[in-house]
Amino acid sequence: MNYKNLFSSFSLFVVLIVAFSSFNRVKAQNSNSTKVLIETNLGNIKVLLYNETPLHRDNFLKLVQQHYYDSLLFHRCIQNFMIQGGDPDSKYAPSDYLLGEGGPNYTVPAEFNSSLYHKKGALAAARDSDLDSPSQASSASQFYIVQGRVFTDSLLRTNQAKRITKMRLFNEIINRPEHKTYLEKYKAFAKAKNNDSIKVIYDYFNQKVDKEFETAVLYKFTEEQIKTYSTIGGTPHLDLSYSVFGEVIEGLDIIDKIAAQKTDSNNRPLNEVRIIKMSIIP
Repeated sequence: MNYKNLFSSFSLFVVLIVAFSSFNRVKAQNSNSTKVLIETNLGNIKVLLYNETPLHRDNFLKLVQQHYYDSLLFHRCIQNFMIQGGDPDSKYAPSDYLLGEGGPNYTVPAEFNSSLYHKKGALAAARDSDLDSPSQASSASQFYIVQGRVFTDSLLRTNQAKRITKMRLFNEIINRPEHKTYLEKYKAFAKAKNNDSIKVIYDYFNQKVDKEFETAVLYKFTEEQIKTYSTIGGTPHLDLSYSVFGEVIEGLDIIDKIAAQKTDSNNRPLNEVRIIKMSIIP
């Protein structure tokens, strides 16, 4: 998983709510059950799940209780960016198998919260691209943990602010009613793997973004975000585009170790980084 109009949005929301009622969502028993231990062959990671993102929290806990993640790989690791896992196809995948498309046949509605951002150690949900998933709904099982890097104040206030603004503007534009036909064409081109036509669609939307960006109000980081990103680090350009639903409370050194692994052309570690098991802890 790499790299509407009001009626459509409401319809999508209803479908997702129905889907959630059908997969027996498991809720946290109490506030002490929102921590998860991730045991890997390179060391252990403890994460705290946020109560501010209950849909993602409860879905993650459900899968942990089902032992869904046990024996899966961290199949995509990019140093100074993030480590990604949760693809069920990775359990028995041969070394040349392209991973990143597996998971349950439902998605989790986006839960964006401006106070939850992509600092180092942030736990977030992977998802398809905006054109594939205009609602920015999350993968049911695939997740990533941020390693990121440290940024300067000036970079955050200018380049990164512009990047986030463009990403949000892209999503806003593709969801406009007049672009419904373009989204339908994109889906058909994607299904047919017609890369030339897919590029035409992307170019069309990017031109729209570039034109409207000239008068757009730039995204503004809070002083807390600027302090965190300029000291601890993270991946600020993903803020409010991917759902952050937890953070690492122990094991940041293990994140660094996993991210430093040598990888192939698809960013899959040459030496397997495997989740031995996950468990809910006090």
